[in-house]
Amino acid sequence: MITMTIDRDGLADFLRRSRDRVRPQDVGLPVGTRRRTPGLRREEIAQLAAMSVDYYIRLEQGRGPQPSPEMLAALARALRLSDDERDHLHLLAGRRPPAGRISGDHVSPGLLHLLDQLPTTPVQVLGDLGDVLAQNAMAEALLGGVCTVSEHGRNVVWRWFTDPAQRTAYPADEHDHYSRLHVADLRAAAGRRAGDPAVTRLVERLRKASEEFSGLWELHEVAVRRASRMRIVHPLIGPVDLDCQVLFAPEGDQRVVLHTPPIGSDTAERLALLKVVGTGQFTAPR
Repeated sequence: MITMTIDRDGLADFLRRSRDRVRPQDVGLPVGTRRRTPGLRREEIAQLAAMSVDYYIRLEQGRGPQPSPEMLAALARALRLSDDERDHLHLLAGRRPPAGRISGDHVSPGLLHLLDQLPTTPVQVLGDLGDVLAQNAMAEALLGGVCTVSEHGRNVVWRWFTDPAQRTAYPADEHDHYSRLHVADLRAAAGRRAGDPAVTRLVERLRKASEEFSGLWELHEVAVRRASRMRIVHPLIGPVDLDCQVLFAPEGDQRVVLHTPPIGSDTAERLALLKVVGTGQFTAPR
């Protein structure tokens, strides 16, 4: 585990540089004629952040105490920092950055374009709670369509624990593994999005609908799903092994999952067959 420590010199330098970049007119202060620098004075930043001038001066001199997350949030607002700069400020202060904005259900045109450019590779865009937000025709032919009638109908965790038919595509001796994988990944998302009503609603519904999920949730296992090997038992092309490459969007709440053939396997030939016999009726959902 990486221990986070305050970088006093780096924090002091970043505060000074950031203060120099904020113009008085940016925060509603008069420009005046007696300013020696284009930025704000130390006492002005302290006032905007609702802290004592002495406390702020000590931070800029690299000798202040470790700022609290609340103090860092106030400084970020006073210095008009971007989200990336705010996160950098927290890291310099030895604090974990706050959760950023989330993309939600919106899939960017760039990701949708990526799906269209990989016609022979099954690709999905998943939300961090397990919602299938988009997939190309190959993914639909391999993994099936997504029902969006019910509130959680497109959610892979919900479907895994409430629809027995979803498990038929996976070897029976691996069902327990995937159950724990789904729950641990959802637990990680719930930790990042503490207090989010969407998380609370999904978890509550799953606990009521599935004793298996409820029991696994109590274990409090946490594991973000990353690259892995999986086997799909497909009704047309039989069992196929796949390498799942997981690419995270910058916001962190969306991931692109590519299902690629392992080196030395016959998966590529099987997927080529599936493209011919299994995707003619499909179009990629938007």
